[in-house]
Amino acid sequence: MRSVFLQSLTSAALLALAGCVAPSEPAPEAAPPVPMPTRAPPPPPAPRPTPSADWRDWALSPGTWTYRREGSGSVAGFGAAGAAPALSLRCDAGAGRITLSLGRVGAGSATVRTSSSVRALPLTRGADGQSSASLGARDGLLDAMGFSRGRFIVEVAGQPPLVVPAWPEILRVAEDCRR
Repeated sequence: MRSVFLQSLTSAALLALAGCVAPSEPAPEAAPPVPMPTRAPPPPPAPRPTPSADWRDWALSPGTWTYRREGSGSVAGFGAAGAAPALSLRCDAGAGRITLSLGRVGAGSATVRTSSSVRALPLTRGADGQSSASLGARDGLLDAMGFSRGRFIVEVAGQPPLVVPAWPEILRVAEDCRR
């Protein structure tokens, strides 16, 4: 009897305890699916700055100068690596002449602007299709190009201007021809 009493008492205690538990909350609703972010379109390219009226403020044309000795003189070329030079100066020491070549830009004239001078050079088209002008080894334009303040430009009608850094290679070729 005692065990029945104990079982009854235990059951009553458990029921009383069950009444003290807070009712369970309803299950939370599932959050709506989050849309996958899409990539924003790339921003439009920045507008190119309007070139200043002063050519001395223009950005340099891409490229670098190279120099090499050859045969009876030397050659300095300016342009992008792995491509034909956009501008070259070739010394023919025997003739005392320097040929300024601009590639295949056609005949006509090229205007060379330095910080100290401006000169139009008549261009001729050679058998190889290169447009070039011939200068005496002691022509002052070569010194003006080499000593121009940071850059000089070469302009040919119908072509974008070539903004060239005034590096020592120019004067090296001139000195090779002046000996």
